[in-house]
Amino acid sequence: MTTQILANDRGHLDSLRVHHADNVRVALKDLPAGHAVDDGERRLHLAEAIRHKHKFALHDLAPDDAVIMYGVTVGRATRPIPAGAAITTDNTAHSTATSVPQARRGEWQAPDVAAFAGATFDGYHRPNGQVGTANVWLVVPLVFCENRNIEVLRQCVADALGEDPYRDYKRMARELLHGSSGTAAVEPPAERLFPNVDGVRFLTHTLGCGGTDDDALALCRLLAGYICHPNVAGATVLSLGCQKAQIEMLQTAVAERDPRGLRPVHYLEQQGSQSEEALIREALTTIFDGLSEANRTPRTPAPLSALTLGVECGGSDGFSGLSANPLVGAVVDRLVALGGSGILSEFPELCGVEHELIARCRDDAVAERFRTLMEAYQRHAARVGADFSMNPSPGNIRDGLITDAMKSAGAAKKGGDSPVVDVLDYAEPHTRAGLSLLCTPGNDVESTTALAGSGANLILFTTGLGTPTGNPVTPVLKISSNSELAARMSDVIDFDAGPIIRGEVSIDELAERLLRLCLDTASGRYLPRAVELAQYDFIPWKRGVSL
Repeated sequence: MTTQILANDRGHLDSLRVHHADNVRVALKDLPAGHAVDDGERRLHLAEAIRHKHKFALHDLAPDDAVIMYGVTVGRATRPIPAGAAITTDNTAHSTATSVPQARRGEWQAPDVAAFAGATFDGYHRPNGQVGTANVWLVVPLVFCENRNIEVLRQCVADALGEDPYRDYKRMARELLHGSSGTAAVEPPAERLFPNVDGVRFLTHTLGCGGTDDDALALCRLLAGYICHPNVAGATVLSLGCQKAQIEMLQTAVAERDPRGLRPVHYLEQQGSQSEEALIREALTTIFDGLSEANRTPRTPAPLSALTLGVECGGSDGFSGLSANPLVGAVVDRLVALGGSGILSEFPELCGVEHELIARCRDDAVAERFRTLMEAYQRHAARVGADFSMNPSPGNIRDGLITDAMKSAGAAKKGGDSPVVDVLDYAEPHTRAGLSLLCTPGNDVESTTALAGSGANLILFTTGLGTPTGNPVTPVLKISSNSELAARMSDVIDFDAGPIIRGEVSIDELAERLLRLCLDTASGRYLPRAVELAQYDFIPWKRGVSL
């Protein structure tokens, strides 16, 4: 499912047809009614004005005719659509009618990666052989009742280390309240006490009690994924004591990932402590001792086989599936060819391209696991009156993603074209080199949270509308689908895929640049915008019901 602008569209700056089998084109800018569009050997005139990023029919479509984009069915006409008319929610409905897969098992041609032969990144080597792209100490609540104590620790540690990420905003607030003339100068931050450590990360959440046993187990498995993450040096865990997610449950989940007990983890229980002050003192002691120990591990060269890219999209637009998503897919393909790994999540956004992914699975067992998990997810959604077709948000639709199948066909591009070597259920650890699929919801942060929990040590996040999303333990690089967004939200965007849309550069050319940025980020030479903003989002997926 490689996406490339067709040769006869190169330099054609008003619209494009992605795949030769498509019966729609995408407007690259606002086009007026009557505008002449050349499509191969034929010319048509637009029946109405078409907004940029939206699609229009290349020939007359009758009710129930398939709407095809990326070479796959992405919808069906619900009423006659004349050639040159816009594809809208009024005339098109979601459809996942499958076609013959473009992919074939065993036929993947790996991209040329000679430019990266022998390349390494500077990472943190862990005793179990994992390599981190960051080095953090983690502070975790087992239940929402401990969120307040987590916040106390967050503020105390930031103040003690002189590393308050909101220092500039606090100064801004004082200036706005008192006037800049009456505000004393703020001292620059002191020299870092632990130069080999990237900081302390604090998780908060709303779970741990009040749900089912399965909810508590899923939370503990997710937290274990974070505690045992290659980017984490160790952890401090706060428990109330009476909650459903017990310390023993988390210890068991941690032992499954770290059977030799190589990761230092400190468990503190408030109901067994003499006082809140004693709890906070003990927690602070474990944190500062942990930082001292973590600081003894410097960055050293690591092979690219130790790099695992989680791929995610959020705030998608009509260009995401044409530029940013296939660009990220091209990076994943290159990393896989170099011995590394990728993880593609968001099962609701794979609806409609299941046949393509099944055709790429390395064997029947992997294909069957994907089919089983996808069907189980769909049944669960149906039981609560939901359906994958409800996935596109109002923002997606305004920007041209009319159906879930259309959104999915573009979203799946983030996984590139390499074989699918494994399929993971939520919170399962990534263990096989190559591309894996991970069962998560389409919610941006829930999915990003799960990618890190399964072991992604770098995340590539594509967006067309803009989002500040980050993660507590895994650096997140934000890739914009269009240059207007990259300029307008430069404080949250790390890389611009817009030149692809303008025909100025090929996906292959830009993929090499983005892969080099990945290596710089993994080595600590580049600090992602989300890290600069201390955007550390963490939302577990609650699959069960509240009791």
